[in-house]
Amino acid sequence: MQRPIFADPKTDFAFKRIFGSEEHKDVLVAFLDHMLDLDEAHRIASVELLPPEQRPAVAELKLSIVDVKCTDAHGVTYVVEMQVLQVEGFEKRVVYNVAKAYVNQIARGDGYPNLNDVVGITICDFVLWPDTDGRRLPMLSRWRMTEQQTGAQELGQIQLVFLELPKYDPSRPPRTVVEKWAYFFREADNLTVVPEVLAEHPFINALDAARTAGFTASEWEAYILAGIAIQNERGALSVAEKRGEQRGEQRGRREGVEALCDVLGIELTDERRRELANLDTAGVAALLARLRKQRSWA
Repeated sequence: MQRPIFADPKTDFAFKRIFGSEEHKDVLVAFLDHMLDLDEAHRIASVELLPPEQRPAVAELKLSIVDVKCTDAHGVTYVVEMQVLQVEGFEKRVVYNVAKAYVNQIARGDGYPNLNDVVGITICDFVLWPDTDGRRLPMLSRWRMTEQQTGAQELGQIQLVFLELPKYDPSRPPRTVVEKWAYFFREADNLTVVPEVLAEHPFINALDAARTAGFTASEWEAYILAGIAIQNERGALSVAEKRGEQRGEQRGRREGVEALCDVLGIELTDERRRELANLDTAGVAALLARLRKQRSWA
């Protein structure tokens, strides 16, 4: 198998290598600054990566990178994750994960003043907020509690940020830093050279961390296995969706035939209902024709 020049940053192994290592902490700091749109006076100077045992384990988020978790000099905690597949209740899981990081800061008996702010940043490889009723949310959206009449943000202890990669416009080169990050996540594993738009800090540093030439044999294997795991999960979800659609079609056909039989005055016995449950479209049509013929003879 021919190696790509750069690893896919959306996979577990590459994501942690780029954003969750001491060697490349400058990339993580710049990413946080850009996602939060911090001005010069409020930029994050440095972060401390938390060890794995302090990172909240959420079994349901199998394909999320929940373990890039850090704190800055002010005590603010940042939880950065990558989600490649949309699963049921995803938004609630994100809120749960960030809220858990918030409450886990203090042990029983500690004072609430010891709680510091928590920011959850999630990169989604799917559209989380589709356009509805004229509402169009930007590719990068930021969420926190506000007072509805005045917009006051006195309860801003928890903030959520979502970067939806499919909303990136590939018809033109990226212009803003947010667009450049989206371009990096979407296209890194397809690049053969460092493009001009990414030939600057922190993107060039992120690409250097993703260079597969620097992987050891075991790291390359870990990267391949991470990609296979994503494909397996994607396939499992696809099969589940198709089965759900088939069950929905069968239920729809059965309900339609039952309603039609009711109109025509055709009795559906338990035996006929069991037969109907196992039929495809052609079988349903044949059964209906037979029942109508039986009724006409009666």
